[in-house]
Amino acid sequence: MAIWKQDFNLDDLNMMNQNTMGENMGLQFTGIGEDFLEATIPVDHRNHQPLGLLHGGASVALAETLGSVAAHLCIQDTSTQSAVGIEINANHIRSARNGIVKGKVTPIKIGRQIQIWDIEIKDEKNRLVCKSRLTTMTVKLAQ
Repeated sequence: MAIWKQDFNLDDLNMMNQNTMGENMGLQFTGIGEDFLEATIPVDHRNHQPLGLLHGGASVALAETLGSVAAHLCIQDTSTQSAVGIEINANHIRSARNGIVKGKVTPIKIGRQIQIWDIEIKDEKNRLVCKSRLTTMTVKLAQ
């Protein structure tokens, strides 16, 4: 059974990404499952650090985007509530110089107020590049 509280598809997710940091990074949502989302970013000049490697901040931005969107999709009434990130960590395990990396987010805990998400980012050879965890809090929107 799907964890999502909203009806959406890949086109909807990629539309949400317009005019955001993710769009500037070349982020594309590529997969949806009953309990996961996937997205890719290119490893190119937009996401390199000065030595030509994937910037750790780009990995964190991919992880936070995946986790934040997943948290948003688990909220029943997004007209009165929103998910905001309160903590993220990332372990950078392997470098990447080119190609693409793919992130996959899955839930650790989806509570009424706190959600915890696991994000793995892998290279084109399916090797782990970054392991991240994002905690979000569901808050009431200002009226």
